[in-house]
Amino acid sequence: MTTPKIAQKAPYVVDVEEGKTYYWCSCGLSAKQPFCDGSHKGSGLSPLPYTADKTGQAAFCGCKATANQPLCDGAHRKL
Repeated sequence: MTTPKIAQKAPYVVDVEEGKTYYWCSCGLSAKQPFCDGSHKGSGLSPLPYTADKTGQAAFCGCKATANQPLCDGAHRKL
């Protein structure tokens, strides 16, 4: 599997904490979207670490087509 599954055609807006690292699901298979739960094993895809630079909200990509991984860039509007 080299093409990720679309988890949803909208971003996941999540509260993040400055300095904390989150692991974004890049395969689309995780049941804990937008974060990794290990479902990628054997898919050829790996989670992407994201360390928050400030406390607040972050919009993580749900369609897995963003050019700004792991954050949403609006690519879901073209799917």
